[in-house]
Amino acid sequence: MNTFLPSDIDSVVRYALAEDIGNGDITAELIPAKKLVSARIISREDGVLCGSPWVNRVFSQLDNSIAVKWQLNESETFKANQVLAQIDGSARPIMSGERTALNFLQLLSGTASCTRELTSRIEHTSAKLLDTRKTLPGLRSAQKYAVRIGGGQNHRMGLFDAYLIKENHIAACGGISEVILKARTVSMDKSVEIEVQNLTQLQEALTAGANKILLDNFDILTLQEAVKINQGQSKLEASGGIDQDILVKIAETGVDYISIGALTKHCRAIDLSLLID
Repeated sequence: MNTFLPSDIDSVVRYALAEDIGNGDITAELIPAKKLVSARIISREDGVLCGSPWVNRVFSQLDNSIAVKWQLNESETFKANQVLAQIDGSARPIMSGERTALNFLQLLSGTASCTRELTSRIEHTSAKLLDTRKTLPGLRSAQKYAVRIGGGQNHRMGLFDAYLIKENHIAACGGISEVILKARTVSMDKSVEIEVQNLTQLQEALTAGANKILLDNFDILTLQEAVKINQGQSKLEASGGIDQDILVKIAETGVDYISIGALTKHCRAIDLSLLID
């Protein structure tokens, strides 16, 4: 499992705190300045832990004397009403950081939990689950980290690190063969993936030498035929309107990847609480 932390974690946390605290937490100022407290983060439902580095950064940016002690590691599962972490330190910054810390932890644990659930359904196949660029603005690297924690894999990070030639690109460039040749000419070291709508386009993409081919909204029978035609020449990715009800059937066709935008687009936050003892 690739669990490297995103390079933008500190700036993302800094922005989130500024968004919430602004020019000062007027409610926290009601608490005596020297008041020390112990608090616990408690789960309200089952899930997969993800986001503890963001929580740590929230409290260290507010007051680096705050101690956060985690009771389990990233990617480990937890049950409802389980204590996930204990936090000790000054009451004011703990209260000021509570919501931001929980927002990160709830969202990322939700993404990781959803990913874990779906990957477990297809672990008997060779298909790998991919995310997409359908992420919350400003939180792409964090959500893609959560997908990795949940057992999935990342598609490209953005528009800069790999080609994904889609229907409109093909139309604007004059055709599948033409656009793949252009991509090879412009940047030979980049992986070239192209979207196809039918088996005729699949064959053209194979002939043109695409590294990966995205099979857009293919039904099960057509996916099976695509795998036969491909014969391992390119990596095949199934995409488009895929939910948990059809996921297993798609994985069993023999495709290499299945991309699901809902991993990050339709994520539901895990219910967590921070309570002072």
